[in-house]
Amino acid sequence: MPDLIFDDVSITYQTSGRHDRGQVHAVRHVSLDLPAGGTLGVAGESGSGKSTLAMSVLRLLPRNATLTGSVRIGDTDVADLSFGKLRSVRWAEASIIFQGAMHSLNPVHTVGRQILEALELHVTDRWPTEKARKQRVKDLMKVVDLPAEKAESYPHELSGGQKQRIMIAMALACEPDIIVADEPTTALDVIVQKQILDMINELVHERGISLMMISHDLSVLATACSRIAVMKDGELVEVGPAQQICLDPKQPYTQQLASAFPVIGDPASRMHPVTRREQAPRPPVDERHTMTDEVLLEAHGLNVTYRAGRTPVHAVKDVDLTIHNGEILALVGQSGSGKSTLARTVLGLQPADDGSTIQFRGADLPTRSRAVRAFRRQVQMVLQDPSAALNPKLSVYESVAEGLRVQHFSGSEEERVAEALQSAELIPAERYVGAIPQELSGGQLQRVVIAGALAIHPEVLVADEPVASLDASVRGEILALLLSLRERLGLSALVITHDLGLAWNIADTVAVMYQGRIVEHGPAEEVLLHPQHEYTRTLLAAAPSIRGRAAA
Repeated sequence: MPDLIFDDVSITYQTSGRHDRGQVHAVRHVSLDLPAGGTLGVAGESGSGKSTLAMSVLRLLPRNATLTGSVRIGDTDVADLSFGKLRSVRWAEASIIFQGAMHSLNPVHTVGRQILEALELHVTDRWPTEKARKQRVKDLMKVVDLPAEKAESYPHELSGGQKQRIMIAMALACEPDIIVADEPTTALDVIVQKQILDMINELVHERGISLMMISHDLSVLATACSRIAVMKDGELVEVGPAQQICLDPKQPYTQQLASAFPVIGDPASRMHPVTRREQAPRPPVDERHTMTDEVLLEAHGLNVTYRAGRTPVHAVKDVDLTIHNGEILALVGQSGSGKSTLARTVLGLQPADDGSTIQFRGADLPTRSRAVRAFRRQVQMVLQDPSAALNPKLSVYESVAEGLRVQHFSGSEEERVAEALQSAELIPAERYVGAIPQELSGGQLQRVVIAGALAIHPEVLVADEPVASLDASVRGEILALLLSLRERLGLSALVITHDLGLAWNIADTVAVMYQGRIVEHGPAEEVLLHPQHEYTRTLLAAAPSIRGRAAA
């Protein structure tokens, strides 16, 4: 079994065209080694160079990339391999679990067919016939804990966790010695994340596989890796045992990464997200908006049923929910628990079953177009994926102004757009108005989406997983922004999340949703520190903790 060695590796990209930035130095003089059978985590935020380093293992970098130094698998320099030899190394000696399972899987082929393709490209004595290869696919489905019949499914028919399991099955197909996992649990809920990490751990220990895992989350790496390397701006900042990196980091940047994710129960992180960016001044204590007894949005006996052929699917069951003026309510639960369906329903975007009641300021949700438009002015949604929510061809100005035009805003559009950008802490506004989405970072994109919602002065924001895919410090900035909006503008918010740390960071109250029902609801401290329902306890046990995992 070979070692994986990075020897003084530097990687640059040569950019051109409209967004020409000359040479971009993505990785600078990195030397690392992954011993045979070892585990190595590489941590860092977006732009740190960690994924570029990972892609270099199998020469998957784009054509405009130039690599100096050497990447070796055993005694073989990957750069010296012919295409034929490189193809024999891919899958068979080293394989990659890519970050975005939905984007990495072919939507027009079943997942079983895609696993089979790797086996057909690397025919060995272990699976020389079609029958043997099909049996290998069935065995792999069992290894990743999926029913054999799921191999006949298309990617869109599987959940996020199931797609990630398929990616792991593909990576294991040809029994490689080395696996590179690039953000394998990003945006998965805590239960599925724990299942995936436990599976990876089990496979590594049982089969002696070498694992290189990439993540911006130190608590995830502490779960699976014995050593962690921290990267910033393409350079290695710190390398050491996982316990030391997580619990006793030496470098300031590593300390920031380690403190970025809140510890549930830690008073220091309660209503205080960790950020690296200077926040807008907070209003004086006596001028801050806080939660009141005034009810804004409420649902009683809410049921939502989908029809799948002749079979009814009860997505939301007998839910009672109330959002008060100035309240931040976190609705937590696994994927498929009904959280997003509930959010769309209280917004009037999804019809509720007969007998359900939804009211805003004591009046039933409107059904006529003019009244619906007025309601949408008061209750706005912030979508999970800002890249998908924004039109890539529209400037920031046009994206933020779009809602004003829909609402027939009669005042100064330019002033209101500038005000919204400033409220979302995109300052100075004139720096951003002409930018298009691809020119902005993930955190800036999420602020643009929030600015678009703020432009029409709503009273309630419904935010669906607003920080699920963001880096640690950017995540803290967006959460701090939501708190700031409540304090400065009196905004209420319903935040949909699977992240209990987020709820501890910013929520006044927490509602836990399981199989379409609210199983626990109360003040955040009470629900998160003294859970009454078994499912809430299960969520808390599955939540990653940098302290608990690293010390284990």
